Amino acid sequence: MTANELLVLIALVLVVVAVVAVVVAVVLVRRMQTSVRTTPATLPEEDPAVAAERKRHEAALASVRKAADDAAEELERIRSQTVAVQADVAAARAEVTAARTEAERVLGAARKEADDLLDRARRRSEQEAEQTVAAARRTGEQEQAQILASAKDRITDLERREQRTDEREQRLSEEAERLADRDRRLVAAEAELAERASAVAEVAEARQRELERVAGLTAEAAKAELVESIETQAKREAAILVRDIESDARSTAEQRARSLVVDAIQRVASEQTAESVVSVLHLPSDEMKGRIIGREGRNIRAFESVTGVNLIIDDTPEAVLLSCFDPVRREIGRLTLEKLVLDGRIHPHRIEEVHESARQEVQRLCIRAAEDALVEVGITEIHPELVTHLGRLRYRTSYGQNVLKHLVETAHIAGIMAAELRLDPVLIKRCAFLHDVGKALTHEVEGSHALIGADLARKYGEDEGVVHAIEAHHNEVAPQTIEAVLTQAADACSGGRPGARRESLEAYVKRLERIEEIAGGKAGVDKVFAMQAGREIRVMVRPEEVDEIGSAVLARDVAKQIEEELTYPGQIRVTVVRESRATEIAR
Repeated sequence: MTANELLVLIALVLVVVAVVAVVVAVVLVRRMQTSVRTTPATLPEEDPAVAAERKRHEAALASVRKAADDAAEELERIRSQTVAVQADVAAARAEVTAARTEAERVLGAARKEADDLLDRARRRSEQEAEQTVAAARRTGEQEQAQILASAKDRITDLERREQRTDEREQRLSEEAERLADRDRRLVAAEAELAERASAVAEVAEARQRELERVAGLTAEAAKAELVESIETQAKREAAILVRDIESDARSTAEQRARSLVVDAIQRVASEQTAESVVSVLHLPSDEMKGRIIGREGRNIRAFESVTGVNLIIDDTPEAVLLSCFDPVRREIGRLTLEKLVLDGRIHPHRIEEVHESARQEVQRLCIRAAEDALVEVGITEIHPELVTHLGRLRYRTSYGQNVLKHLVETAHIAGIMAAELRLDPVLIKRCAFLHDVGKALTHEVEGSHALIGADLARKYGEDEGVVHAIEAHHNEVAPQTIEAVLTQAADACSGGRPGARRESLEAYVKRLERIEEIAGGKAGVDKVFAMQAGREIRVMVRPEEVDEIGSAVLARDVAKQIEEELTYPGQIRVTVVRESRATEIAR
């Protein structure tokens, strides 16, 4: 037998052995499936957990079946390969005829060896199958035991919970009984307290009647006397506390505020007021007065009609007066008359021509003045219409103070204050510079100049912070920002400084009289003196009627009433003087 025939024979033997092993495995798997299928029938009725475990077992069995199917497929593949090998063997049979004898001998030995191998394979397969079935049975029994143990544990847990619930209900019932008992005791205690309270009230009422009889006062009268004494004592203590607080505040805040305001005012060197509502034009000679009047007064009538300015010609040598409530119109009239006097030709037609030229010149001067003021303050971007309105303030005065110069001065003071307080000086200077822009339209639009100026600034695109500072600088609107407060302070500093404004004699005298009336109307006041043009009041009190604490209270009351009733620039100092003198005569 040749080597090829021997190899083919060995391959056939191995194929046969593999086929037998697969068949045995399939038989054992089917037996195991049958045993597993029959096992659940003997189990008691399943709960959901047992059913889930059974489904898991069935899934495992399904996987085993799939493995068996795969083995069958592998067997079929081996069979196909065997067919191919048999074909190769048939083709090679002619070649191995000469070696058949040797092959038969080898075949006998191979058959014996194959039988041994088959027996060993069969025994091994049976052992593995038995082990697999035993393991499967053990697994099923263990899982069933676990499920039963889990069910028993769950039942035990439910029993324990039920027992705890019964115990809790018993404790709650006992607690309810204790609460009911406590309520009964509380009701009894309240009844006892009510009886004691009524008894105490009767005793107190009897004592009160006895006290009223002994003291000779009723309870209401005693209460009123006590309240009055407590009120007097509280006022004294409050006055002492206020005095101490004011002293502490003055020691820290007043010095700082005074230095801040004084520094801001001193750094702005402004002129004193000297303007009025009347303009004076000097003439080269008195003969010019006749030419201004004209034949039968036609020139002066034409001048007043064209310019809207009253021309006053009196006995003042070489001078005439121009009077008008509108300062811009008065300035236009003054320039017109000045040019007419220089030219010498005065007649109605010439008056109209010169008036138009003077009006354009005044308009240019107003714009130039506004631009110079803006440059001095440091404001660059502003609407052209606002520049025009600001320029008209060049000839506008308030209590004799030029409004445009007042705006520049206010802007500088506000900027210095802002710099000292470490704020943005640019925005605050803009607020202070524009705060009186409404005065350019006061005679044309009704309303407060603060509100008019705010509407004007809002119309021409100013920031809302600037608008609010303008409308709040006279408290038409309550100030809400630091810019508005500083604008108010700078305005007061500029208008209240010495020499800034003029006040009419009549208003000045009325203010002084009212100040003396306010101070003289208080109890215990002997004399009142208004000093320093009404900026300080000396109040002399009778020492036997007003003590030291009463002096402080009196000064505060007088100052508060002056603040509420009067309007005045700056501040008024109230000083109460209490003097005790002892006089004896030596004989």
